[in-house]
Amino acid sequence: MTELPASYYRATATAYGGFAPLAGRHAKRVVVIGGGYAGLNTALGLAERGVGDVALLEAETVGFGASGRNGGFVFAGYSLGEASLVRQLGVDGAKALFLSTLGGVQLIRSRVGKYRIPCAMVDEGVIWANWFSDPGVLRERQRFLAENFGVQWDWVPRATVRELLRSERYGDALWERDAVHLHPLNYAIGLAQAASQKGVAVHEHSPVQSVERHGEGWRMRTTGGEIEAEHVVLCCGGYLAGLDPQVDRAILPIATYVMVTEPLGPRLRECINTRAAVYDTRFAFDYYRPLPDSRLLWGGRISIRDRAPGRVRDLLYRDLLKVYPQLAGVHIDFAWSGLMSYARHQMPQIGRKPNGIWFAQAFGGHGVAPTTVAGELLAAAIANDDTAWQRFAPYGLVSAMRPFGFLGAQASYWWYQARDWFADLRGV
Repeated sequence: MTELPASYYRATATAYGGFAPLAGRHAKRVVVIGGGYAGLNTALGLAERGVGDVALLEAETVGFGASGRNGGFVFAGYSLGEASLVRQLGVDGAKALFLSTLGGVQLIRSRVGKYRIPCAMVDEGVIWANWFSDPGVLRERQRFLAENFGVQWDWVPRATVRELLRSERYGDALWERDAVHLHPLNYAIGLAQAASQKGVAVHEHSPVQSVERHGEGWRMRTTGGEIEAEHVVLCCGGYLAGLDPQVDRAILPIATYVMVTEPLGPRLRECINTRAAVYDTRFAFDYYRPLPDSRLLWGGRISIRDRAPGRVRDLLYRDLLKVYPQLAGVHIDFAWSGLMSYARHQMPQIGRKPNGIWFAQAFGGHGVAPTTVAGELLAAAIANDDTAWQRFAPYGLVSAMRPFGFLGAQASYWWYQARDWFADLRGV
């Protein structure tokens, strides 16, 4: 097989002309560092609240990191499971955080419509398909969500699953109807354009080299300019900027993998007869969704290694054929990897340091809705002195213990992967 081109998202990205790098000296009320979802939502949220002096600095291009490389799933929740959230915060605290992500999904729907963002959003929900024969895991999660959060996921019996997903692999499923999927890079570009139209100064190719105290505020230097601000918001995710040691040390940059097939035409519907996105009940799950041009996007695996496209293709192609052997021989047109930021406590880190620096990171694997929540919380805090962001105070900047944290994360993934394999072997 020949080497693969850039990601499908890059190949089909909205043409927008780019944003000029920062040049010269400037002063703003707020500077947001990082042009992923967390930074873009913060900047747009500020502009929507009437804060006019806002700049966003991105080292590469908007959506360069996980925001423009992910699977495109938009649903409720966090990397930390709902039961663990309840154990740690109690029902009321956990419910408030969980339901905020449902609000994030709704705000994404609203912004896509309001700003006419061409991100191929599909409002057909997400199917959680059972890899194993025992339906208990589905029944328990369905009951837990309904009783604790008032959230209903629909039961999908095995016969219906077979009609929707033409695979012998799955049993029953749950359908999260209040979920969407979309082209994540085009959504990021749309957020940047919306923010720019509302007065945010967006600058690409502007890596920040330093953040220093300057009077009551901050001074930042890039390769081409200098900017002063009253507030600074760090939203760098898994692509560490080295600007604040405590913020950087609090996350592990972890890779995940995605590939996209050639256009399948009618062959796609012979395998996947739904427009919903899909993932399964294993810890080391596959996730996939049909694309508008009859391609299939397939993702999965977690690794400390950011692999080359060819290796990503080979790994994921084998995973694909375990579920849909009838797709043997399809050509893989795109494959890529990207870095997500994970915290040891598996929750987003959203808050403010004692020195006044704001931060939003560690959305690992469940980031589209929670980054929207983070942007709203930080925008409300800066614009209106709102304190709702303090709900995330229990999940602070705990050290990720790099480099040993990488070994622990990889070992944990392998352990759960082995557990999935053993459960499958036993036919559980």
